[in-house]
Amino acid sequence: MTTPAEPPRVSPQASPESTSHQEDPARRARLRWRARRGLLENDLIMERFFARYENELSDADVGALTELLELGDNDLMDLLLARSEPQGPLATPAVQRVLGLLRSV
Repeated sequence: MTTPAEPPRVSPQASPESTSHQEDPARRARLRWRARRGLLENDLIMERFFARYENELSDADVGALTELLELGDNDLMDLLLARSEPQGPLATPAVQRVLGLLRSV
């Protein structure tokens, strides 16, 4: 009697969540695409931000930027132009740091 062959072992691949932003060009491209905005002013700020800081962003920075990108265009513009400050769950040091970088470009 023969025993069935054992299936080949497949090495586990890193999930997108376990790969850092800087190590994964596809994640960086998705973040840039997601940052495209409906308001030209926001879009221009985001483009300058990525041109200047993309290679320096930590995973925490990317998480904070993602939270900001959840906002509507007008709310985001108010934050970028310092007409308002982050409130509630957005009032974190990570969001404040990324917002400071966005405001500096």
